[in-house]
Amino acid sequence: MQKIKIRDEQKGVLFIALIILIGIAISVLFAFSLKTNIVEDALKEKGIMRTLFVVEDDDSSMLFSSILIYNPVSKKAALVNLPGHTGAIYQSLGRVDKLEKVYSEAGIIAFRTEVEKLLGMTIPYYAILKLDSFLRISDFLGGMRVFISEPVDCVSDDGERWLLPSGAINLDGDKINTYLHYRLPEETESDVQERFQNAMAAFITGLHDKKFVIFVKSNKNRYMNLVTTNLNEEEQISLFKAIADVDAESVIKQTITGSLRRVDGQQLLMPDNNGEFIKEAVKQTTNLLASTDGTLTSRVYVLEIQNGTTIQGLARNTAILFQNASYDVLSPVNAQRNDYEETIIIDHIGNKEVAKIVGEFIRCTNIREATPEEDAESSSLDAGVDFTIILGKDFDGRYVQPSRR
Repeated sequence: MQKIKIRDEQKGVLFIALIILIGIAISVLFAFSLKTNIVEDALKEKGIMRTLFVVEDDDSSMLFSSILIYNPVSKKAALVNLPGHTGAIYQSLGRVDKLEKVYSEAGIIAFRTEVEKLLGMTIPYYAILKLDSFLRISDFLGGMRVFISEPVDCVSDDGERWLLPSGAINLDGDKINTYLHYRLPEETESDVQERFQNAMAAFITGLHDKKFVIFVKSNKNRYMNLVTTNLNEEEQISLFKAIADVDAESVIKQTITGSLRRVDGQQLLMPDNNGEFIKEAVKQTTNLLASTDGTLTSRVYVLEIQNGTTIQGLARNTAILFQNASYDVLSPVNAQRNDYEETIIIDHIGNKEVAKIVGEFIRCTNIREATPEEDAESSSLDAGVDFTIILGKDFDGRYVQPSRR
């Protein structure tokens, strides 16, 4: 048999080809070594995670939207509802309009940017669920559990009859659809927004309760394919696995508050204090969630607001501020006297860290622990009050003003 001789120039070509193949292999290995999971990296850093959820209606408009703020260490979370009729000058639209119009006209990226400006925070992740997907997930989860105070029996403008029982019940996809869309004549927009927030909370609870089913290898794609995110498949699974670990029983609920105004024929919700209040409220909640050991969010803290001035309604308005920041506030009362020069926070539970956070919300640094005599005299302690706030002349209705002395 004749041997095949390889000439020197052929050997050179083969050598160069071998070097190229080795280079390609090294490049591929290097690329894989650089590949990271941004969600896993965020979890390792043990910081606060924020995810924007949007549920689209059948016509692809925004039905409702929420921000989930989550501490993966303590498992505590807050759910901030974003009313679609929230009004502002939106740069992406170049006009005053509803927040939901940003989504329908400018898309999810512009919508996320406007929400970030509205709340004063960055939001790394977003997840979009079409209504049909949201309803299918409800069926997959065995229903979403919500509380309905009164039975619903009404007819829509199109002649569809809406029927829902009262109580804490599991709603399948069809019933969740009814829950999200029925409207009663006596209802306010706030009632509707509360239902949206309850549905989102039920969704988070369902993920938590059924995570042992959802993330089984054979089921993961069945669920994840129903959600559109700005993450790759691996990162999306990591995100939802983290969300499924939320302490679903203690999720803090917040929403944007303000006054209703009619602008260009539309009724808009104009945020309080030109939007500064919701930024402060969300910051307050985030500080609670970010506590090092998670104990700050182990429960909702109870406040008593007392008016120590002659200004009518000061305690009532301040109570509303703290309620919107997720505190439990007793009915406001007058202090024993009305000549307090300085606002003071009295700590009944000896928790300096929480007392400081309460004070930061109204910029009050005048904090002290209650004396045994004050605890003994305070009938409010029977209601489990954690902190008493006595408003003084230095409080302007939103913040404590620094002394000029």
